[in-house]
Amino acid sequence: MATMASAGSSEEEEEEEACREIRGASGTPRRLGLLLAPRSPAERQQIRAAYRATFGEDLAATLHGNQDDELCKLLYLWGALEPAERDAVVAREAVEGGVTVAGYRALVEVFTRRKQDQLFFTKQAYMARFRRNLDQDIMVTEPSHPYQRLLLALAASRRSHHDDLSQHVAKCDARRLHDTKNSGAGSVVDEAVILEMFSKRSIPQLRLAFCSYKHIYGHDYTKALKINGSGKFEESLRVVVKCIYNPSKYYSKLLQRSMLSAATDKRMVTRAILGSDDVGIDEIRSAFKSSYGRNLADYIQENLPESDYKDFLVAVARGSVAP
Repeated sequence: MATMASAGSSEEEEEEEACREIRGASGTPRRLGLLLAPRSPAERQQIRAAYRATFGEDLAATLHGNQDDELCKLLYLWGALEPAERDAVVAREAVEGGVTVAGYRALVEVFTRRKQDQLFFTKQAYMARFRRNLDQDIMVTEPSHPYQRLLLALAASRRSHHDDLSQHVAKCDARRLHDTKNSGAGSVVDEAVILEMFSKRSIPQLRLAFCSYKHIYGHDYTKALKINGSGKFEESLRVVVKCIYNPSKYYSKLLQRSMLSAATDKRMVTRAILGSDDVGIDEIRSAFKSSYGRNLADYIQENLPESDYKDFLVAVARGSVAP
């Protein structure tokens, strides 16, 4: 018992020390970033609680900083906010931006998080923070966009993420996906069938259906959509399926694409980093290596100009403080 108490005391002392270091680094984004970069989501959650207990204020007050600075903004979203609050902010920015294709994709990422009940808590946080209903904000776009219809179907899911997964249901859904192809001009799937399925299945159950599809038919469902030609709905559906079926590959590609041009798309980088928090940075590193044959940290090191922002991303990719 004494050993357990001592271990608990040691952890508390370490958290308090981390909190003091973070408070001391207030106003220095580079130092704050390197202090937080090696921390897992669970460790950052513990630090947020310890910070509140130690100083009587939220860590968000320290990390909010200059929101025109991309590193400050990323640190605020990634380090200071609970996942539901973070996703609520991301969703609001997407909605306020007039919901472009990039905005819709950001919403797709929020709506397909792995964590059980995450979307439910995100909607609550959105209402508490912005006094608005997220589903209604998405519905206002006219004419309706395929992404909009897919998002609303996911939002309407009547199945809890706590439900046991069903292999039988997954196989039936895989066959329905295969059979939704039709000969109508400009469309290769029956949109009504897809929307009904998305509205009645949890994210894990949908992922299992896509796995069953590949097992039965020998290729990914996204490949079937691409091979048979596609309209706007199918193009949107492919992105949603990729995000659900293989999020580690999806976010590793997002990171790679964000650094292809001379002007790094930092909003895309932010989306990828937040997504890696949900999937796990180890999985992202592995998927990146598998897809591109490169070490993620080395790729960032070579493709971004020298900056505090780059040093933070390299440290996150390595899972340890950059030397």
